Amino acid sequence: MGKMMLLLSTLGISLCLFSLIPSALGIWLTLPPSGTKCVSEEIQSNVVVLTDYVVIPDSSSLHPTIGAKVTSPYGNNLYYKENTTHGNFAFTTQETGNYLACFWVDPHYLGGKEISVSLDWKTGIAAKDWDSVARKEKIEGVELELRKLEGAVEAIHENLLYLKGREAEMRVVSERTNARVAWFSIMSLGICIGVSGLQLWHLKRFFQKKKLI
Repeated sequence: MGKMMLLLSTLGISLCLFSLIPSALGIWLTLPPSGTKCVSEEIQSNVVVLTDYVVIPDSSSLHPTIGAKVTSPYGNNLYYKENTTHGNFAFTTQETGNYLACFWVDPHYLGGKEISVSLDWKTGIAAKDWDSVARKEKIEGVELELRKLEGAVEAIHENLLYLKGREAEMRVVSERTNARVAWFSIMSLGICIGVSGLQLWHLKRFFQKKKLI
């Protein structure tokens, strides 16, 4: 009974922790006959990404194929494939930023209809093969759940550090922007005062020249 309560408590904590981190996305894309549709996610560096995609067949006898391309925040190609109905890609991020996955219908497809694609996008702890970990380290039950909890806590900690760093960067940018706006306002005020002084001086000379004053 005690072990069962511990297991239930561990599972409950696991669900709470996994709900705090964006770890997996199940997406259904509808590709137009022409053009490209993309999805993106902001990911930190040194994070594992594992994705599977498959074309959903329809009732027609045609078998449409698609192309897929994944690029890093700095435009590096991480994956590229054409003339396929399914595939998967896995990589470890080297850069922090938005990773873009784009899909399109192959030009030779003459069906002229939209194509549906199922996309299973996993990052971080969700992309880890826990079955292999359990077999390799010979752990199961509560111990395996505790290992998952440890991974979730580490992922949350890293995410909080990342958010803290981004907040610090945004604060620096905000302070620099405010300083520039303040200097611009002072400069604008100085120019206005200078122009007003020149106008008064010019008007005074004009009236003196006309002997009005």
